[in-house]
Parts: sequence; C-alpha cells; structure tokens
Amino acid sequence: MQELNQQIPEGSRKEVMTYLEPFMLNEMSEYLKPVEEMWQPADFLPDASRDTFFEEVRDLQESAKELSYDLVAVLIGDTLTEEALPTYESWLTMVDDVEKNEQGGWMKWVRAWTAEENRHGDLLNKYLYLTGRVNMKEFERSAQYLIQDGFDIGTGRDPYRNFIYTSFQEIATNVSHRRVAGLAKKHGDKLLAKMCGVIASDEARHAKAYMSFISQALVVDASEVILAFEDMMRKKIVMPAQFLRESGEPQGEAFAHFSDAAQRLGVYTAIDYVDILKELNTDWNIDKLTGLNEQAEKARDYLLKLPDRLLRLADRMKTPLKEYKFKWIYG
Repeated sequence: MQELNQQIPEGSRKEVMTYLEPFMLNEMSEYLKPVEEMWQPADFLPDASRDTFFEEVRDLQESAKELSYDLVAVLIGDTLTEEALPTYESWLTMVDDVEKNEQGGWMKWVRAWTAEENRHGDLLNKYLYLTGRVNMKEFERSAQYLIQDGFDIGTGRDPYRNFIYTSFQEIATNVSHRRVAGLAKKHGDKLLAKMCGVIASDEARHAKAYMSFISQALVVDASEVILAFEDMMRKKIVMPAQFLRESGEPQGEAFAHFSDAAQRLGVYTAIDYVDILKELNTDWNIDKLTGLNEQAEKARDYLLKLPDRLLRLADRMKTPLKEYKFKWIYG
C-alpha cells in the first residue's frame, strides 16, 4: 500500500478511505471463501428429492422436540437477526467517504459479505419451518417488521463508527451462535449444533475482517479512530435486532424478552459484552498507540478503564425470570 503521512488532518476520512481502498481490493479477500468451497443450506437439510425425505424430517422434528422453550426463543431471535440482512447491506452501502464504484474494494466486499451472510438466514429459516414448533406466519411478520423498521445504532454514515460496530457485532453473533450450538448438542440435536457451529465460524471470519480494517485505519488516523471508538462505547453497542417485535406489539418488545432468554441460558450476557470490549482493546493495541492528541488520550483512558466499570455493573444484574410467551412458538 502507498505511504500516507501519519499526521492526517482531523476529520479527513475521505483521504484515509482512499488510502485503504487497495487494502479492501487486495487483502479483505483473505476473510472470504470461494463459493464452490463454501457450505450451503442444502448440505444440512433433508433433501426433498430422496425417498427418505419424510423420514429425515421426522428425525429432525424428534430432535427439535427436546430443545427447551428458551432455546427455541433464542434460536428464533438469532434467525430473525440474520433475516434482516437487507437492512444491514443498505446501511453499509450508505457509508460516507468510501469509493462507491461497483468494482471498487468496498462495494465488492459488501456484496461478498452479504452473499456469505445470506446463507445463515436461509438455513435457520428452513430448519425452523421443518421443526413444526414455530408459528411461521408470526415469525415472517416479525421478519418483515424488522426489515421495515430498520435500526438506529448511533453510527451515522461515519466509516470508523460503522466498522467499530461491525467488529463488535460480528464477535457477538459468533458468541451467540456458538453457545446455541453447544446447548443444542446437550439437548441431543446434533444437526442444529452443526448448523450453528458453521454459522459461528463464518461470523468469526467476518469479525476478523472488520477488525483488520480498523487496525489499518489506526495506523494513519489513530486519534480520530479512538474518538469514534469512545463515542460508540459511551452510547453503548446496541444489537441490530433492537426493534424486534411480534405482531400487535410495540418496537423492541420481543427483543427485550429474547434478550432475557439469552441471558437466562448464558447465550449472550453482560459479561460477554465486556469480554468483547476487552478483545477489541487488545486486538487494536489501544494501550500501546502513540501520537494521540490530548482528546484521544482521554478517550483511550476511558476505553481501558471501561471493562472494569462494566463488570461491576454486570455483577449486580439479576437473571431475568421467565414470564413471557412468544407468539412465535407453539405450545
């Protein structure tokens, strides 16, 4: 990559994004896989062309019967989060200061990332349908609402805030899918465990991609990146499905109960939130950055002290009681 003066004027995002374009074109592909080598939903689901199709569906349903109510609720919430992919793609294409050429590095990455992510919702949606435990019309209404409602995550169109958010969120989805995989295995649903495991692996690769992008930006615009990171953490990183709702319910109602179920199961907790922040601080070498301006130095101090502060708050949190029945789930 070309050399760029370390002392970039504050706020000159466009110059930085132009500098990073070759990185997007040449190096981000390390975090993607060729289509022919990728798993597809058909690799896991019963094949309707085979004589054994109905037997395979019955086996799938028998295994799914053993999943706990909370686990089914969390799986549905995770699936709906994946199904809102059109919202995330449109959000990424609106980022300011990046080259919007269809064959440019950023647009190529967004399309390739979207194509990989698209498989997640396809696989889990079909699995839920085949279990017979899910009211698919209610599920589909929630998916339509979630895409229609969009999301407000406090990033605006700023590329630094966007990539900090995606770094955090991809790690969070990796944690959630990985934990669901472990619980599914304990319940005896080996198929679901395998499916969530491969999805978690994809999310881990994607997290590394977005984290590497921020690492590159820190080399040439450290103060502005740190200030963006501080701003995101002060606002708190909200989940992309924060407006999740069931039919007839206000925005966010179902998300609150989904989050409670995830907390009860230990799928995603306040401690995980802190652990992700620690991971990002470490990966981006926040404590070792040099040449920061005075404001960024204060932001760095805040980011390094924040995990301990959040842990004290997490220790005081009570596990929410189970008190909600989802329209999504039969019985």
